[in-house]
Order: sequence, then structure tokens, then C-alpha cells
Amino acid sequence: MKRTLSAVCSLSIFLVPALAQNASPMIDQKFLEFAAQTDMVEANLGNFAQSAASSRSVKDFGSMVAGDHTQDYQKLESLAQQAGLTLPTAIDAEHNKSLVGPLHALKGAAFDHTYIQDMVAGHTQAIATFKKEAETAMNPALKAYAQATLPTLQKHLDAAKAIQQGNTPAM
Repeated sequence: MKRTLSAVCSLSIFLVPALAQNASPMIDQKFLEFAAQTDMVEANLGNFAQSAASSRSVKDFGSMVAGDHTQDYQKLESLAQQAGLTLPTAIDAEHNKSLVGPLHALKGAAFDHTYIQDMVAGHTQAIATFKKEAETAMNPALKAYAQATLPTLQKHLDAAKAIQQGNTPAM
């Protein structure tokens, strides 16, 4: 019995690091997928906001968000290639159904209200996810990317909240 327990303990000492190494690419892959979907959805909706919104603040916000998330996606492409991970190249069905489709059906003040509400919620979630990745990422490049992206996400959240409160944000 002692021999079996000793063998199991010895084996687990070698397996835990191996499992952690194998888990890292999957965790990194999931984060990359989240970040890519966020970038593609934000760029799509930001571009759409420029024609669908009625408020100049919302149009300007959409332009800023589209530009920033397009640049960010390009950074992700390079990062994914270096890390040997796969980056999605299209918005997935879930995001199309829950975010893109409903917003593309709106125009004017209805679009403005729903878009800004979604931007506050989405950027709040993105900031939480990026903070977690910045703290716990196994891949140093992904960790640095998450840390470097947080100020832009915070800028978007602050601007969306300002618009939501009826103010014109500085962009």
C-alpha cells in the first residue's frame, strides 16, 4: 500500500507540470478567441454606428472604437502567429445572433441607446477578462498584450458611460 501511494505521489509530481503546460495553450487559445471576437464585433458595430446613429457623440464613439479594435485585431494576428495559436477570422454565430444582428436592425435614437448600453456592458466584461489574463496568463506575450490593451478598453468604457449620462466625451 505504501509503495502504491508513493508511486502515485511520485507520478503526480511529474504530471502536474506537464498538465499545466498542456493546459496553457488551451487557456491562451480561449483568451485569444475572446479578444478576437471582441475586436471583430466592436469594429463591425463601430463602423455601423457611423451610419445608424443619430447622435454625433455616438457616431464619433463608433469611429474611435472601430479604429482601435481594428488595430488591436492586427496585433492579435501577429501574437497568435508567434504563439502558434489559431485566431478566428469571422464573427461567430453566437455574437452575430446576440449582438450584431439586433443592433443592425436599429437606427437613430433606438440604436444610440442600445449601442451605448451594450458598449458599457461589453467593455466592463472585456476589462474584467483582460485584467484576469494580465494577472494569470502563462504566455508572457499574451500577458503583456492584455496589460497594454487595458487602457484602451478603459478609454472606451469611460466614453460610453459619458455618452450614457448625456455628456460629450473627450475622444
